[in-house]
Amino acid sequence: METVAIALVLLLAVVVSGVLSRISPIALPLPLYQILLGACIDSVADLGVQLQPDIFFLLFLPPLLFLDGWRIPKEGLLRDKGTILELALGLVVFTVVGVGFFVNWLIPSMPLAVAFALAAIVSPTDPIAVSAIAKRVPIPKRLMHILEGESLLNDASGLVCMRFAVAAALTGTFSLFDAFTTFLWLATGGILIGAGVTWITTVVKNGLIRRFGEDSGSQILISLLIPFASYLLAEHLHCSGILAAVAAGITMSYAEQTGKALAITRVRRNAVWDTVQFAANGIIFVLLGEQLPQIVAGAAKVVRETGHHDPAWLFVYIVAINVALIALRLIWGWTSLRFILFRASRQGKTLQTPSWRLVVATSLAGVRGTITLAGVMTLPLVMNDGSPFPARDLAILLAAGVIIVSLVIASVGLPHLLKNLKLPPEPSEQEAEDVARTRAAEAAIRAVEQAQHKMSEGRADADIYIDAGARITDLYRQRIEGRTKTGDERERARKIDEIERKLRLAALHAERDEIYRNARIRKLSDEAARRLVREIDLLEARISGS
Repeated sequence: METVAIALVLLLAVVVSGVLSRISPIALPLPLYQILLGACIDSVADLGVQLQPDIFFLLFLPPLLFLDGWRIPKEGLLRDKGTILELALGLVVFTVVGVGFFVNWLIPSMPLAVAFALAAIVSPTDPIAVSAIAKRVPIPKRLMHILEGESLLNDASGLVCMRFAVAAALTGTFSLFDAFTTFLWLATGGILIGAGVTWITTVVKNGLIRRFGEDSGSQILISLLIPFASYLLAEHLHCSGILAAVAAGITMSYAEQTGKALAITRVRRNAVWDTVQFAANGIIFVLLGEQLPQIVAGAAKVVRETGHHDPAWLFVYIVAINVALIALRLIWGWTSLRFILFRASRQGKTLQTPSWRLVVATSLAGVRGTITLAGVMTLPLVMNDGSPFPARDLAILLAAGVIIVSLVIASVGLPHLLKNLKLPPEPSEQEAEDVARTRAAEAAIRAVEQAQHKMSEGRADADIYIDAGARITDLYRQRIEGRTKTGDERERARKIDEIERKLRLAALHAERDEIYRNARIRKLSDEAARRLVREIDLLEARISGS
């Protein structure tokens, strides 16, 4: 019962944080409000949450990584694959080595292996935290795609590097050859297992649907179980469960393009996954705030062991690590840009040099978040001989501090760097969207005509079917005519579409209000009211594009 109560308190805190972020005049990212709420909860109530690293990792990482892989824009991932791989792999190794040695020099009492583990866990970036900032300041679309792709892959590379560093701390030995071969096995096995679990599940599921029909609740539950199945199977076979969850999500995105699921299943599943993502991310940050006081107390003890007596040195360490992370990211980005421009000039190409402000913004946008916190919480509690894991509390505090400070720096710095910044033109997707809408409308007309002919064949009232079919095909023909116009006519058609959209939304709002009014005065049953409102909600979601 106590566990259930704690879970409810955490969920309530997540809800309150969402309200605070919307009504607060201070432009802070949502995770910061959640951390503050967690600290407030600890000050008024001792929840006594004991975080078990393995359980914490299992509960939060698989679904979040799976969803990242599922929803990341594939065209952006493929278009900027070179840049993304440089950031997700090369920058991670560069960060682990650079920050690892820096932390060991800064805090000699922290063993080098633990310093490398800390560096590995603060190397992954968090696009969700950046997205929270992007709601208040416009971030270029292509830059967001690069940051999303980087975070999807560097989650895996950073956590795998942390795994090797922890193993070195526990055993006291490290072999570069063994690490390389183990990484190949972890990566290859994890990717194959994740893709295989999703593919096999999809094939079996589609076969059962064809034979017995589809149940939306079961399909949603299956999608929730896939990341856990992929993660657990990969870990059981000593592969990377992290990469398995990512690969499962990417495979899921391709499996969904077959369009086999019912529309209502997709609508409900998106709502469920949005809730899971919001709740999981929120709980992690609330837990960080709730655990922060005891983490600070444990870390202060370690600081005294370093020869300092003032816990203020903790803040110095956190700021220094953040500066090192930004500097290394800036050095890597600037060097990569110089190399790209040099290679283009050798090939006779002329590329537009990005503004220095955009390069610095890319460095500041490397915000740490959920994955860093979830990963650092999995540091072992004890060594192989039963002694406490060295500097564990300090490592957790430093990682938490890096998350908070990186969020604050990005919140303050990005708006100034991106304000009135002239960006290279991005390719418009409007033409491709118009072509797709036209082709979809043409396919719809053909389907209506075929269905109408089949339904009315041999019937005495065939004219009714013809009239009904004509009404539907007229709507699609109007859509095609609007998309095939050019110049001013096309712009006029788009304005008409926008006006029509607003009018239809106003009409739907009035319909819904009237249905609720009839339900309140008992002229309509609750069941009928829910069914009608559901239809209106689906139409509104379709028209508004949300």
